[in-house]
Amino acid sequence: MAKAPPSISLLLLLSTAVFLTIPTAISAIGVNYGTLGNLPPPTQVANFLKTQTSIDSVKIFNVDPNILRAFAGTGISVVVTVPNGDIPALANGMQARRWVSANILPFHPQTKIKYISVGNEILLTGDSNMISKLLPAMRSLNSALFRAGVRDIKVTTAHSLNIIAYDLHGAPSRGRFRPGWDKGILAPILAYHRQTKSPFMVNPYPYFGFDPKNVNFAIFRSPYKAVRDPFTRKIYTNMYDALMDSTYSAMKALGYGDVNIVIGETGWPSACDAPWCSPANAAWFNLNVIKRAQGQGTPLMPKRRFETYIFGLFNEEGKPGPTAERNWGLFRADFSPVYDVGLLRNGGGKRPAPALPAPSTAAGGKWCRNWGLFRADFSPVYDVGLLRNGGGKRPAPALPAPSTAAGGKWCVAKSGATNAQLQGNIDWVCSQGGVDCKPIQAGGSCFNPSSLRTHASFVMNAYYQKNGRNDGSCHFSGTGVVVRKNPSNSSCKF
Repeated sequence: MAKAPPSISLLLLLSTAVFLTIPTAISAIGVNYGTLGNLPPPTQVANFLKTQTSIDSVKIFNVDPNILRAFAGTGISVVVTVPNGDIPALANGMQARRWVSANILPFHPQTKIKYISVGNEILLTGDSNMISKLLPAMRSLNSALFRAGVRDIKVTTAHSLNIIAYDLHGAPSRGRFRPGWDKGILAPILAYHRQTKSPFMVNPYPYFGFDPKNVNFAIFRSPYKAVRDPFTRKIYTNMYDALMDSTYSAMKALGYGDVNIVIGETGWPSACDAPWCSPANAAWFNLNVIKRAQGQGTPLMPKRRFETYIFGLFNEEGKPGPTAERNWGLFRADFSPVYDVGLLRNGGGKRPAPALPAPSTAAGGKWCRNWGLFRADFSPVYDVGLLRNGGGKRPAPALPAPSTAAGGKWCVAKSGATNAQLQGNIDWVCSQGGVDCKPIQAGGSCFNPSSLRTHASFVMNAYYQKNGRNDGSCHFSGTGVVVRKNPSNSSCKF
């Protein structure tokens, strides 16, 4: 999932929400099935979903054969994901055929594999080689399926909504793909989708781009003040609809408004290090998303159904990072619901309207004082290209050097962390975007000493510094610790 705000303009929209009449039973919805933690075996998960829920499809982040075998004969559709690192090799037709032979044909059609997602949020990685090979890999896999006689599996890829460059007026009808990605990358991908009748998969996450002072707009709560698109006169009562219509407008601007859209991931955590995360708020968010999935649509796409995969099935206690990362699940590891959104076959109709806890206004709240684009003297806090002189240049902002004065803090790996935990921390941070992991690669300034602990400490600290040196950003499932001594050396600056 993406971990960066998807737009600058949407952070400026006013708070809003919408009341819905929720049906007593949800007909069909998909979920993302992650496996990081002490979770039940796939056979139990498949049986639970089939016999006790109305969930009819799952999306997994790999091609785990144990999961694919477990869902055989259940009738539940499965979306499998090609690991990001496999993409360059799969641009080769022979490699793609071998991949299909090893990962699809042994399980299909007993397991109802519906889509192959080629990687996850590839453009967000910034890896030019991976990005350039993305569409060739999609085409190669599609051809490999065709040659194997498989006609009912579509090939797609999931996109973070960082692909959208939003209009400064906050108008969803003026949503466009980012320059450089629009015609060179996304238009050919959309042409492929039209040709193969496969869906354009996006991950709209209001959680990663909302204004903390306007929480209601992100989670469909009231009271609200509607936002009006000045170009279409459509009224927007929530951020999710604005994200979806901005995506549709960007597709339409390139001539591909007819391509189907699938929601690969969306959700809201039931706990985090801030007051806007609660089971009540997560339930209300997902109920409204489900309502849209089942035919309510959006202002620009009324009555349109969106195949939707909620993130996620379980709270994954094995995930590193801040508290929210371990609290996206609909269910706990014992299959008890974290909150009720009507997906259980027995008793799913009871849904008390959840109350929204007010965001903290106490003095000292970091999020209350540091959301500005500019300081009081009109100097920019950071550059997002809005200034007329040089505003068109948008280099990726560099991570500010941590303070070396008294009071400086750094995040490093705990001495008791295992190699598996350290590698997991590296993989997780480097997959999120926004943190430069090149210094720990061969030839980088922090590659030597070539120590897993040193490399993990570097990326953990980079994530910690990027997120405001909040102690919760150094938790990493208990493997990180905040220190006062600068761990930098002569060549590697933390």
